[in-house]
Amino acid sequence: MRHFLTLGDFTKEEILEMIALAQKIKAQTKQRKFVPYMEHQTLGMIFEKSSTRTRVSFETGIYQLGGVGLFLSSNDIQLGRGEPMKDTARVISRMVDMVMIRTFEQSKLEEFAKYSKVPVINGLTDSYHPVQLMTDYLTMIEFGKEKNPVVAYVGDGNNMTHSWLMLAAKLGFELRVATPKGYECDAAIVADALAFAKESGAKITFGNDPVEAVKGCDVVTTDTWVSMGQEDEKEIRLKAFEGYIVDEKLMSYAKEDAIFLHCLPAYRGYEVSEETFEKHENVIFTEAENRLHAQKGIMVWLDAKRNEV
Repeated sequence: MRHFLTLGDFTKEEILEMIALAQKIKAQTKQRKFVPYMEHQTLGMIFEKSSTRTRVSFETGIYQLGGVGLFLSSNDIQLGRGEPMKDTARVISRMVDMVMIRTFEQSKLEEFAKYSKVPVINGLTDSYHPVQLMTDYLTMIEFGKEKNPVVAYVGDGNNMTHSWLMLAAKLGFELRVATPKGYECDAAIVADALAFAKESGAKITFGNDPVEAVKGCDVVTTDTWVSMGQEDEKEIRLKAFEGYIVDEKLMSYAKEDAIFLHCLPAYRGYEVSEETFEKHENVIFTEAENRLHAQKGIMVWLDAKRNEV
């Protein structure tokens, strides 16, 4: 059984297979050709963290593939009333064909996958956001930034940064991470990424200077400074992240044709300026749409792998 929990679980070839499927399905979708790759299948969608893009993209995606999405808020199922994750997994996975979970701890996701009879997709945890990185790489390809790219991540060492580490380490490109002191990436995840990088030839560097990270890069990306569940730290974080806003001054150090990516929602005046966001809005909202297509590629790939067994 193959699950989609972190990009670290896949080879470069497997990641590119999923991306190629996403490209194929997106092209079909644009021609209004909805191929029922997952006809009559049900995707269970468990949300312990609310979301706009994750729910709409997965629910629309499974429908366009010929199946149906079942929204399961933690408030609506026994998981929210104390049922063990493993029991929820053993029940739900006997009734649906695939499960997407958006939750807090990576360990909860992994426990669910351990007891599930069907493929499980990580819709986001506090440690990783792999579906977003598949989306980002699909977007990089569409804007001509996939050949030996230099990517700069500026901001918090969070689940997005961890996922960028995994993508770069698996695909073998250069990633520069700039975070404030005290907000660096998780040491264990860094160690895993550097081990993968030795195999792929990826160059991954860490620092505290956004300018050094961005100089001459092809892609600049960031994320919110105050993630869900960190609201009580907002004032402390805003002070710590002073100087880390991606604005036109910072973007001027990148290549002239560099693109800016943001997983959304974006908070103008904090991690990105209004001017920079609007200048790159076509890329950003293509990226947002690509959640739909990248995730369809992932679902179809997982379903195909299950049928090979």
